[in-house]
Amino acid sequence: MRRILGIALAVLLIGGVIAVIVIGGQGPDHTPTKSVRGVIGSEKSEFFRDPDVTKALAAKGYTVKTETSGSWAMDQLALKEYDFAFPSSSEPAQEIETAAGVKGAQTTKPFFSPLVVIARANAAKVLADNGLVRMSGKNSGTLLMGPYLKAAEEDRNWQQLTGANAFTELAGRVFIKTTDPATSNSGALFIAATSNVANSGTVVSDDAGIARTAPLLRKLISVQGALEPSTDDPFRAFISGSGEPLILAYESQVASLLIQKQATGEAADMVVLYPDTTVNSPHTFVPISEKARELGTLLATDPKLRELAVRHGFRPQEGVAEFTAATAPYPGYLNPGLTGIRQVGAPTVKVLMALAARAKGQGDTP
Repeated sequence: MRRILGIALAVLLIGGVIAVIVIGGQGPDHTPTKSVRGVIGSEKSEFFRDPDVTKALAAKGYTVKTETSGSWAMDQLALKEYDFAFPSSSEPAQEIETAAGVKGAQTTKPFFSPLVVIARANAAKVLADNGLVRMSGKNSGTLLMGPYLKAAEEDRNWQQLTGANAFTELAGRVFIKTTDPATSNSGALFIAATSNVANSGTVVSDDAGIARTAPLLRKLISVQGALEPSTDDPFRAFISGSGEPLILAYESQVASLLIQKQATGEAADMVVLYPDTTVNSPHTFVPISEKARELGTLLATDPKLRELAVRHGFRPQEGVAEFTAATAPYPGYLNPGLTGIRQVGAPTVKVLMALAARAKGQGDTP
């Protein structure tokens, strides 16, 4: 009798273990979960780490693990080890598709974020007083790319600008701290925008355009010294009170700070400058494995995930109203309608990488 009871108990225990395993592989609504691994741009790290995002994804049947990389370096990774890649614009997505052997994959662009330049209040004031910036409020304005690039071409120092001597922190060359244009999306798109301005307002498309704009791009990059691989570290340094007086960032980083009410101390005094010529950054989801095929669409269309993307400062595609409503309390910092901003196309990947190489002093031909 004891033996029979023991066998029965063992069967029940085994059944219990099986039940736990099955339940553990389900979302909150008992949807079987797919565990996927992806490589993303660092500016999306906080979005995917958000417990509410994790919960929303689980409710739709996904457990998502992510690692970060510069968007333009993703095609150099062992992509078959990932289920998806999520660079910060559509240009590197094309290279990723080819490298991963999924050319023609159904990519999705769930959200986007324009580039901005974050300035210390004193730096913004000096630039405005010298015609390089047009202020629209205490904490917002427009960076006038023509005058700024002219100053860069002339190797202008802060001390040569009227009023700069009143601020001891403004010394040396006037420059914007960017990321590495050869590997990081923000740095590459800044090169795309500045080359457009330097090329008489047209997209650089040939060797002549590369040769014409390369000397100026080299000045913009060489003055910076060591280049950052992503926008995350320079942005964190800036809001903590250190770092350069002018840094390149994504609007999403600023909007997230404001929406989550973290703009305190030094960050509360930042000035957000929108370059008057820019290339937008549609974050592009590239499915590599079948498991992740629907995840990009889910990020683009699920109401809860769209709401959470806005919380982290991203603009959903065709979601101007959502972004405007969420950022309405912060008109002093942001430009929800991108009023007065000229949006231009990016060069081809081949040309843009040639421009990046020339900007870094690497070679004379594309």
